Amino acid sequence: MQVPPFSLTEQLEQLGPELDAAVLEVLRSGQYIGGGVIAAFEKAFAESVASPCAVGCNSGTDALILALRGLGIAPGDEVITASFSFFATAEAISAVGATPVFVDVEESSYLIDLDQVEAAITPATKALIPVHLFGRPVDMERVSSMAKRHNLKVVEDCAQASGASWAGRPVGSWGDVGCFSFFPTKNLGGAGDGGAVTCKDEALAQRMRELAVHGMPRRYLHSELGYNSRLDSIQAAVLNVKLPHLSSWVEKRTAIAQRYRTELSGSDGFALPKAGPAGHSWNQFVVRVPACSPSPACGSTCTPSADSATFGLPEACCRDWLKQQLQDAGVTTIIYYPIPIHRQPAYAHLNYAPGSLPITERLCSEVLSLPIFPELSAEQQGRVIEVLCELTSQTTRQDSLKVAA
Repeated sequence: MQVPPFSLTEQLEQLGPELDAAVLEVLRSGQYIGGGVIAAFEKAFAESVASPCAVGCNSGTDALILALRGLGIAPGDEVITASFSFFATAEAISAVGATPVFVDVEESSYLIDLDQVEAAITPATKALIPVHLFGRPVDMERVSSMAKRHNLKVVEDCAQASGASWAGRPVGSWGDVGCFSFFPTKNLGGAGDGGAVTCKDEALAQRMRELAVHGMPRRYLHSELGYNSRLDSIQAAVLNVKLPHLSSWVEKRTAIAQRYRTELSGSDGFALPKAGPAGHSWNQFVVRVPACSPSPACGSTCTPSADSATFGLPEACCRDWLKQQLQDAGVTTIIYYPIPIHRQPAYAHLNYAPGSLPITERLCSEVLSLPIFPELSAEQQGRVIEVLCELTSQTTRQDSLKVAA
């Protein structure tokens, strides 16, 4: 049995007729940019996030850029965020001319360490970007309190967290701006790139809307330099069909995560993610495979990781070994993320040395994402669990024999 990390096949079969009709209606209308389909999605999405305003855009990356530009973040400003995230989180900060300041994450949650955020604030700090990584929400009550004390803006990176909430309130409704991605693998995914920003301030929403169309408040009048970052009507049509299913998909992801946590709880060789608070939307299910010492997950048959040596990271050979063994057994997994942002060549000029963010660097050498998507069948998940248990019990037995010898 082959088990993919993500698949849209069954979802497209279930929603196919409705999606076909919605897309065909757009094609026949001739209204491919803007129009009623976009307006309907923005209204529905804003309601789902419990936010007064939503503005569609081209991608989650553009959402971050529009948010920072809209809030006036500019050269000379610092923005604090996590290095354990997709590159776009920091890339957007640099794109507006500001400087990303990276802090470490919590080992138990993979989320930004708010104690370290507080310590990193300087007079140049103008904003915080908490990342709701893998669908787990950051403590937004604490972030909001910190931002208020220091007069900072808050941009929520919700790219992986559609359908998540903190203290019963959706992510994207806490900060000054919430930034979402509709990349096809997200909890709410389109048929290509797409994104949105959400906010409470209508004037801010209007500014971001204008920035997304070349800084144009009205046709052929350009008040500032902007971008071409519109959400197109076909993507909005797809998202209009999918949005009503988001809560049930998150429930299915949660059930899959709970089964993993229950049936793998006694396994050796890897650590399971914490369940976290209510409101986790489980975009990814990420286990950790520790390095070879003191108990090899790989039975000492792995080879050193090229990334570990090249980028000054802890050794990732056991994680890489397990990933390959799973692949050989038909189970495809993904590494989010093998190289932290602060160790990427693009940010070498910031001079973050190896070991400067030790938890982030260790996580990048240990994390492995197991298959999780709403349509993952019980049989497919059972196969993932079976293969993992076989591999880890086998290597544990090998280690016991070596010790006895």
